[in-house]
Order: sequence, then structure tokens, then C-alpha cells
Amino acid sequence: MAEVLNQNEVDALLAAVDSGQVAAADPAPSARVFSHGRRPGVPEAEVRPYDFKRPERVSKDQMRALENLHEGFSRNFGAALSGFLRTIMEVKVASIEQMTFSEFTHSLPNPTCFNLLSAEPLDGNICLEISPLIIYPVIDRLLGGSNADLFIPQRPLTAIELRLVSKIIARAMSALEEAWSSIIPLKFAIEETESNPQLVQIVPPNEVVVVVGFELKMGGRAGTMSLCVPYNVIEPVVEKLSNQTWAAYKQSRKGDQLRSRLVNHLDTAEVSVTAVLANTTIKLSELANLQVGDVLMTEKPASAPLVLKIEGKNKYIGYLGQYKGNRAFQVKRAWNPKDRT
Repeated sequence: MAEVLNQNEVDALLAAVDSGQVAAADPAPSARVFSHGRRPGVPEAEVRPYDFKRPERVSKDQMRALENLHEGFSRNFGAALSGFLRTIMEVKVASIEQMTFSEFTHSLPNPTCFNLLSAEPLDGNICLEISPLIIYPVIDRLLGGSNADLFIPQRPLTAIELRLVSKIIARAMSALEEAWSSIIPLKFAIEETESNPQLVQIVPPNEVVVVVGFELKMGGRAGTMSLCVPYNVIEPVVEKLSNQTWAAYKQSRKGDQLRSRLVNHLDTAEVSVTAVLANTTIKLSELANLQVGDVLMTEKPASAPLVLKIEGKNKYIGYLGQYKGNRAFQVKRAWNPKDRT
């Protein structure tokens, strides 16, 4: 066996390398880029590692958009659970990564709370897994327990426990629908609940999935929750998950809010409304000599419709009349630039 150097010998060797007394070893052959036959002046190609077992089909921008989307989901879900359980429940995004479906299922405990969700109008299923470390304390809380000396059993959920868990899943689906509404309106529904994740095959084992990991805390108890979204499920809308689209959505949302506030303030604004009886031309000398009682002749028939102006701009076509002793204007239609005034 090779002799093991102590710390003093290692420090002395590093100092000798820095001073030039000992030449540094060449990098390993696997770390060098060979350029046999390379033409002069052509830079060496950059070599990047690529794992064919774990292809990345979702871009980094889309992954960041998914993370932002599910951060909003975690806040809404935590607020819903806190109100339902009458205690503070913290939910936050812990991780988000791409992996194969087999890697995801093998990383889960057995037994666990594994739920298959449909997301219409998207095809396929989404998996929502909640760790027994937090699901049993939640069930205990719903049944009036204190969680002081709670034992986490290693068994599948009973029928009564599944009924209680369905109320938690319903709130999770409601929060997911609200979070995804910015991308596409979805309707989530629970299709199946399984305790052994190895028995569930919604996609091929080597299919790429996006796994969003959440951390749930309730009092002194903590656990994890995983949301598995297969790539083939979100493929029709994956282009909408770019950061540019996400930023544009937030800007448009702010624009809608600003427009709503402006409309509320403008509701009380006063505008001038005038009805034009007719248009004609006269000489300046005739205008200077006009007196009370003079009659101006126009080519417009008395029964012809009139133009209603709002702040001096033509807006509506209608007729003059009388309503409850007051002059009135009856609107028939919107004004068209082709109308003769």
C-alpha cells in the first residue's frame, strides 16, 4: 500500500509546488481535450458532460418558472391547511429537479401516501406523495390528538385515515388549480391512492419527470411532500413556462389591476354630452347680422337621426325626444365614421 502522508508532509509538498521546486503533475487524460488534426487558429471545442440516463428536457428558465409557480402553491396550500387544522402549518418549496420516473419511485418510502391526480384538459396523471412522517400527525390532529408521543406506524392507511387524507388532498388540488390558472385552467381530480409507489406505472421507467419537493412543518413535526409532473403531461404547455412569459403574465396582471383602479376612479368623472341637430354653412356677414328669431335652413330632414357627442367626439346615433317633461336623447346605435353628420 502507498504511504499515507501526514499533515506536515502535505504542507511541505504544497509549499514546494508553489515555489517551483516540484513540478505539478499533468491533468488526468480524461480531463484534457485532445485536438489532433486541429487547424491553426481554430479554438478548441468545449466538452460538456451529458448523462443519457437523465436527459434534461425542461430548460432552466422553465424550471425557474415552475419553481415560482409552486412557491405560490405552497403559500396558498399552507394557508388552507392552517385554517383547516386550526394550527400553523408551514409549507415551502425545498427542491425542484428533473429525473426519471424510476428514480423518483425508488426514492420514496414504502408504505407512503401516494396519490394519482388527473389534470384536465392535459393528458396523463400527476403524482402527489405525502410522507407518513407528516401525514400521521395531521390525521392525529384531525382526530383530536396532541401529537406529543405519536408513534408513526409502518403500515398502509386505513379506510378512515384515507377519508381524512382526502380532505387534505382536496385542498392541495384547489391550491394547484389556482397556481396553474396563470398558465392554463386545469381541473384536478384524485383517481387512485396507493401505499406502494413501486406498483404505480403511469409512464415508462426512463421517462423524464419534474419532481417538486416540499417541506411541511406542523409544530414539532416535519415531513416532506413530492409533486411528480411527467414531461409528456406538461409538454403541450411547456413553452408557456419561460421566464419571459411569466414576467409578461405578472406585468399583464398588474396592468389589469391598474386598469380596474382607474375605472373605479373614472366612474364619478363628469363629461359633457351634446346632440348635434344639423350642420350648414353661412357667410360671415350673415353670421354677423343674425338676430333672435332668424331661421337657418339646412339640408337635413327633421326626421333624420342625430349625432350625440361626448366631450366633442362623435359616439352615438339617435333621436331627440321628451321624457318626463325633460329633453331626452334616445340612443339607437354607436356612431360609424361612414355616417353623414
